[in-house]
Amino acid sequence: MAKEIEIEFKNLLTKEEFDKLKTSFQINDSQFRSQTNFYFETPDFTIKKFGGALRIRQKSQTSFTLTLKIKQSIGHLEINQKISEAEAKNMLATSILPEGEVKEYIIENHLNLDDLSLIGELTTNRVEFPYENGLLVLDHSTYLNHEDYELEYEVSDEIVGKQKFITLLENHHIPQRETLNKIKRFFNVKQGFIGEK
Repeated sequence: MAKEIEIEFKNLLTKEEFDKLKTSFQINDSQFRSQTNFYFETPDFTIKKFGGALRIRQKSQTSFTLTLKIKQSIGHLEINQKISEAEAKNMLATSILPEGEVKEYIIENHLNLDDLSLIGELTTNRVEFPYENGLLVLDHSTYLNHEDYELEYEVSDEIVGKQKFITLLENHHIPQRETLNKIKRFFNVKQGFIGEK
């Protein structure tokens, strides 16, 4: 289990921009790894209203992490809890949270998740590698008969990281695009529209 503040910058890409970045950084398809996010929410969006998102991420047949992300003034508080395959399967089937740090945080903050349910999944082919004292990530995600391409830059210093990210985009002639996080993009496609803030 771990709590951390995550600071990251995101930019949606066209497929052409995605392919050019792969070439520029000498990334081949065999370096990508698949992961699937299973998203949970209540009918009245209790977690979203709290500024959060709840997911199970599966990275292999036996690697599962339950994550609660909560928006902060800078970045996100991310609570990551490793769970067993049995715990993951149980939550996917029943939407009942396993014991641990995520459930404790939810109880402490009086979030009523009695009507929690699995709302869908998003699969990402991802490659990540060190870049300018941070981590650069290329993602190709598919969900709800939709796909998108994204560049992420994870850093420890918001101000320095933002400038390096802008410079990277400029150097590759990629326009800055307002980019929602994956769960918001998922919600927008699920709800039949794009662009909700």
